[in-house]
Amino acid sequence: MEVTMTEIKKLRAMTGAGLADCKKALAESDDMDGAVAYLRKKGAAVAAKRSDREAAEGCVLVKADGGFAAIIALKCETDFVANNADFVALTQQILDAAVAARCKTLDEVKALPMGSGTVQDAVTERSGITGEKMELDGYCTVEGACIATYNHMNRNSLCTMLAFNKEVADEDCGKNIAMQIASAAPVAIDESGVPQSVKDNEMAVAIEKTKAEQVQKAVEAAIKKAGYNPAHFDSEDHMESNQTKGWITAEDVAAVKEIIAKVSAEKAANLNEAMIQNIAKGRLNKFLKESCLLSQEYIWDKSMSVSQYLQSVDKDLAIVDMKRFTLKAE
Repeated sequence: MEVTMTEIKKLRAMTGAGLADCKKALAESDDMDGAVAYLRKKGAAVAAKRSDREAAEGCVLVKADGGFAAIIALKCETDFVANNADFVALTQQILDAAVAARCKTLDEVKALPMGSGTVQDAVTERSGITGEKMELDGYCTVEGACIATYNHMNRNSLCTMLAFNKEVADEDCGKNIAMQIASAAPVAIDESGVPQSVKDNEMAVAIEKTKAEQVQKAVEAAIKKAGYNPAHFDSEDHMESNQTKGWITAEDVAAVKEIIAKVSAEKAANLNEAMIQNIAKGRLNKFLKESCLLSQEYIWDKSMSVSQYLQSVDKDLAIVDMKRFTLKAE
């Protein structure tokens, strides 16, 4: 087809592609639809070529509308692209559409109409424009009588949202709890929301850690009783280093290793199981207190828990759901 600046601008407005890409697409196509398809195919080719690359950067946004809210993340490879205004705008456009349609799953979001295709097509096209792998990720929702949201420092990298069972008279309450979720990263609202598999795993870890500590205490006591400094023998590297420094001898190392092997085996075979279980349960309870939102220390007043803070606002106020999403490793 004949390529004019008017057609180039029209295609650019439709797809967001660069002028040069639009010109080439028009030159290679019979009509506007063909040019759009050309750009989409180019994006798909880039996405396929980059499929083995990690999309570790991106834009995370949150939005509430009435009693519904959602968080979505559009991932890319570099922070340069993640901070680009067009990339952020596309993420917002996708989120707006998802919230308007009350989408419950990421597949529903990807299938929403956008431009001349779907949301997934729009992401593929943007991948073609930037040359980076892109993918939608982290879509989650909450519903309730009152919603609060928070975009941490407005950096589009960590977002939280929560739903209350009723309207909240204190305007700061929702924001404060949303910031608590961002800061303290609770795994559930209360203990009932923690999966049994998580509890079982934490208990298993606590038991093994407690056993190891009991054995280590017995070993250190035996080393001291034999007249040695346990700190000189706490690892193979330290033993080798301390020999080089002349602090201990090869004979000392041999003697202490014999003590370690003998005492470790004896103590491991004679641990007080009831004591181990009690200590491990204490550790599990500590984990639950620190990991459940309502039992966490309230970050704005550490003299009370989040639950106590809620009660101070409204004795009938309850959190019915919460979500937190970040692209960053923690």
